[in-house]
Amino acid sequence: MSVQISASDVNKLRQQTGAGMMDCKKALVEANGDFEAAVDYLRKKGAKVAASRQDRDSNEGVVIAKSSTDGKTGIVVEVNCETDFVAKNADFIAFADKIAEAALANTPATVEELKALTLDGKLISETLIEQTGVIGEKIDVSKYEIVTGDKVVAYIHGNYRLGVLVGLSADAEGADEAGKDVAMQIAAMNPIAIDKDGVDANTIEREIAIAKEQIIAEGKPAEMAEKIAQGKLNKFFKETTLLNQEFVKDSSKNIAQFLDSVSKGLTVTAFKRVQLGA
Repeated sequence: MSVQISASDVNKLRQQTGAGMMDCKKALVEANGDFEAAVDYLRKKGAKVAASRQDRDSNEGVVIAKSSTDGKTGIVVEVNCETDFVAKNADFIAFADKIAEAALANTPATVEELKALTLDGKLISETLIEQTGVIGEKIDVSKYEIVTGDKVVAYIHGNYRLGVLVGLSADAEGADEAGKDVAMQIAAMNPIAIDKDGVDANTIEREIAIAKEQIIAEGKPAEMAEKIAQGKLNKFFKETTLLNQEFVKDSSKNIAQFLDSVSKGLTVTAFKRVQLGA
C-alpha cells in the first residue's frame, strides 16, 4: 500500500533541502513517506551527481567580500559553479553569501578549514555536495583569503566577479571612503605588492635582466645598461606597486600621498584581490 504524499510534505522537504519539487516528491515516494529517509535519499543523489561531475570545470560563480562590524577583519571567498546562468541565480548568490558569513564569523585559515565549518547543522563540504545534486552542476569553494588590521574595507566589483580587501593602518576619519577608493584602485590596476619592498627578488632580477637586454639591443653601450635598467625598474615599481601607483581618481597624487592627505600617516598594511576564474 503506497503512502499518500501531501503537497505540504513536498514543500517542507523542498524548504529544508533546496531540491526541486519533483525531486522532493520522488524522494518521499522512495522513502515511503519517511521524512528523514527522504533527506538521506536526496543527499545520496547529490553525492552521486557530485561524483559524476568531479572532473568538470567550474569556472563560473561569485566572489563575495565582507568585513566585520568592528571593521577589524575581512574575508573574501570564491564559490564556483559551471554556468553563468547558475552564477546569476539569486538562490546561488544567497548560498555563497551564507558561506562567506560563516567564514567571517569563524575566520578559518584555509579553504580546507572553511569547508570543515558547520552551516545549518551540516559541514560546508557536505552542503557543497548537496547543492551539486540540487543544481546539477559542480559546486565548490576554490579561493578564500582573510585580512585583519586596525581598519579593513571590503569591496565587491563587477557583479560579484571580483572581490578586494584592504587593510589600513588606522581607523581614521574618512578611512571607510578612502579604503573603498583604494580597493577600486586594486580592482582596476591589479598591483603585485603594497610597496617595492614586497616585490619578490626573482621578479626584480627578471625585470633588470629584460631591461638590460632591451637597452643593449637598442645599441646603447653595456656600461650604460645598469643605470638605465635601474630607471626602468623604478618605472616598473611605480606601475605595479600599490602605494607608488598613480591614483586613478587624481593623477596628481600616488596612493601613498592620497592616503596621507586623508589622515597623516595613513597607509595600507595588507590587501587581497580575488578575481573569478583567475
